[in-house]
Amino acid sequence: MVISLLVGISAPVHAASKVKTYTNCTELNKDYPGGVAQSAKAKNKGGKTKKKPYVSKELYDANKKSDRDKDLIACEK
Repeated sequence: MVISLLVGISAPVHAASKVKTYTNCTELNKDYPGGVAQSAKAKNKGGKTKKKPYVSKELYDANKKSDRDKDLIACEK
């Protein structure tokens, strides 16, 4: 019982450390060609895009600096 509690507590901490921060959109778009959206409800302000963004609040928050138009989608293409 104690072991399962320890595993349950340590898992979220380990998962949070896996969120990658990219230095620029070129790097981010290599892994996520459509960019990263904070939520599925985020709408692009900059016109038509070619690819759908990957939805991840944690990944978006780590790379929020790359969302120049503040539409809750970082590095959209």
